[in-house]
Amino acid sequence: MSDDITRLVGAWKALWNGDFGDVDELIAPDVRVHAALADGGDGSAIDDAKAMTGWVAQLRGPLPDLVFDIEVGPIVQDDLLALRWRATGTYGGGFPGAGAPVGTPVDFTGVDLLRVRDGQIVEYWLNSDMLLLLTQLCVQPTEPSAI
Repeated sequence: MSDDITRLVGAWKALWNGDFGDVDELIAPDVRVHAALADGGDGSAIDDAKAMTGWVAQLRGPLPDLVFDIEVGPIVQDDLLALRWRATGTYGGGFPGAGAPVGTPVDFTGVDLLRVRDGQIVEYWLNSDMLLLLTQLCVQPTEPSAI
């Protein structure tokens, strides 16, 4: 694995573990995010390093000791990197609609696909088991809106 990929993957993991020090070097100013967010958004509002930091901080708020570990990867093809990760931590309270008691352990997984250009992430696809996280937090489903 090249030093550039090692650095980028290390900075990506550090970001998700709450270290925002390298975010401006890591995230391209015009990053494009594809993700099904817990609030129903599609990730399109996450369009720069500041928005990325805000999103990660928002996730970490109710899960302050959340630790992301890379289980598989990186798998590299051309300008794409793929990683499978596992996040573990403890619920600290404050997640909207959560019925789980403070101190509930959480453990969920996901896959990140990153497009890299000039050492920065320019596009990001997230596929995470958000349903498992919401189940662990005892978030009650709401009535779906009529289509």
